[in-house]
Amino acid sequence: MRKLFAKIHLWLSIPLGILISIICLTGAILVFEQEITQALNPNLYRVEAASGSTPLSPSQLAEAISRQVPDTLQLTSLQFAQDPDKPVWAGFRNAGRKTLSVNPYTGEVNGWSQSYPFFQEVRKLHRWLLDAPARKGEKSVGKVVVGVTTLLMVVILLSGLVIWIPRTSKALKNRLKISCTKGWRRFWYDSHAATGIYTLVFLLVMALTGLTWSFGWYRTAAYSLFGATPQTMEAGHGNAGNREAGATSQRNHTHPDRQPDSRPRRTGTDESDTRPKNAQRPYRTWDQVLAGLQQTYPSYTSIKLERNSAQIITSPEGSLRKSDTARFQAEDGTITGITTSDQVPISQKMKGYFYSFHTGTWGGMWTKILYFLAAFLGGILPLSGYYLWYKKKKGSSLRRNAR
Repeated sequence: MRKLFAKIHLWLSIPLGILISIICLTGAILVFEQEITQALNPNLYRVEAASGSTPLSPSQLAEAISRQVPDTLQLTSLQFAQDPDKPVWAGFRNAGRKTLSVNPYTGEVNGWSQSYPFFQEVRKLHRWLLDAPARKGEKSVGKVVVGVTTLLMVVILLSGLVIWIPRTSKALKNRLKISCTKGWRRFWYDSHAATGIYTLVFLLVMALTGLTWSFGWYRTAAYSLFGATPQTMEAGHGNAGNREAGATSQRNHTHPDRQPDSRPRRTGTDESDTRPKNAQRPYRTWDQVLAGLQQTYPSYTSIKLERNSAQIITSPEGSLRKSDTARFQAEDGTITGITTSDQVPISQKMKGYFYSFHTGTWGGMWTKILYFLAAFLGGILPLSGYYLWYKKKKGSSLRRNAR
């Protein structure tokens, strides 16, 4: 049985090793995309709160924003953080996931959230080997290849575990450490075996969760394990993604085609006089809604206001997000009900959960560090495997020639 699994491990790894390295190493690069982007653009993601300064109300911010952006952009959401050093993020109709950083104390626009072409290309390589589908949800050769490779990677990992299992306690101790004094071949053998077992659980979690984006049949099967029916699965797949996008609207976005115009569009004219009488009403009701939610939630991470609903993130930033939804009347801001995250069926939260466990964000910075190390070492494993296979083939060839 051990020999059978050794052959499976070898003959799957030889053709797929390079692809596995590409998928793992690009995944490692993407782990800290948010942190790197924020570090390179501190003016967008941090604000200085002067002593004694008070944040502007949502309606005041909406008015300030309207004076600094083109008429074609219609404000649809404002996301407030409880952290006083963080900006407000403004969303606009027909702008997709692009959001605008705004100083909550002055109403000054800081700029559009950043997404660097380097990370965009790395993501395309990670998910589709640069062969992106023509439209969302469709297949492409690259997407299928990545999916099949990831599926077979699970087989490689499990067969490697069977090969690794030691027969004695002494052998177990040797399998868990790396020898640095017995030559390069022994070093790489120990590295391959020990690194594989240390990263096994993380790599399996990444692979098994990542497959939900590759194959519809796999997603259906995975979600059904948690009680999701086809109807609730599709609804959850979309809603969870929207909540994730809203909760992390400062990440992974690109500039819109038009940059905000810092000049007022009209001078000497009352803006409200040139618009329908009820144009500013949704923004004025947001003042009452935000004040009410801040009383209801003394501690929160962010509150995102939309036309007649609000998303309240109650869990610490970077952890497995818990999002409550408040509904209110757009006419007067009266809150009509709140649905907590515990009341939402798990089937409707599956995509968010799978995303968190795939990327390592579920446990904050520590799990992201562990995921980075596991993905990086997972990319090295096929390379060390190729080296061991080459040395074995070379040794066999020399022995045959010596005869």
